[in-house]
Amino acid sequence: MRAGVITFPGSNCDRDIAVALAAAGARVERLWHAETRLPRLDLIVLPGGFTYGDYLRCGAIAAHSPVMREVVRRATAGVAVLGICNGFQILAEAGLVPGALISNAGLKFVCRPVALEVTSTASIFTAGYRPGQTIRLPVAHHDGCYVCTKDELERLEDADRIVLRYLDNPNGSTAGIAALLGAGRNVLGIMPHPERAADPRTGSTDGRALLRALVEALG
Repeated sequence: MRAGVITFPGSNCDRDIAVALAAAGARVERLWHAETRLPRLDLIVLPGGFTYGDYLRCGAIAAHSPVMREVVRRATAGVAVLGICNGFQILAEAGLVPGALISNAGLKFVCRPVALEVTSTASIFTAGYRPGQTIRLPVAHHDGCYVCTKDELERLEDADRIVLRYLDNPNGSTAGIAALLGAGRNVLGIMPHPERAADPRTGSTDGRALLRALVEALG
């Protein structure tokens, strides 16, 4: 499986996800946000960080980087796209997932492992888990509160597009949503960091199943 990890100005988890994907068996290419063309890829990753200093709105400027036209085109054509933390914010700003990410309910930066319920395994991203399984992944964000309209929430629930929910909802997200799929089910926005829970030396390997599931599905 060939994965491309895109680095934007301010990305700081690009190396982390590249290392974790390689450990899971992927061939990883590092790509710069100014690229207008991409090589053949099975997976595109938008990593965490603080793109453009999180000025304006988190992810809003990065969503207009040159590479994002190609990311949107590839996603529309069915290529898998994973957006983690700041990458989730970029996906929302680019219209690849519904809703928005706003400041946490407590208006504080939250940085700790959190408990999550796996609410759907009907995706290439969560196929390595059990329905209803509780996992722990780290979060590290100030603007991770996911919000959407009542109609959008109903559509997400009806289409089984919510794949992870917080058990303690550390940021006040609508319906405890921590990760959700795009309309084509090939795009995932996830606020917790699976790449930070992929090695026993970090204290958890609960994120490894997500990365391995992608390698197996797309390999």
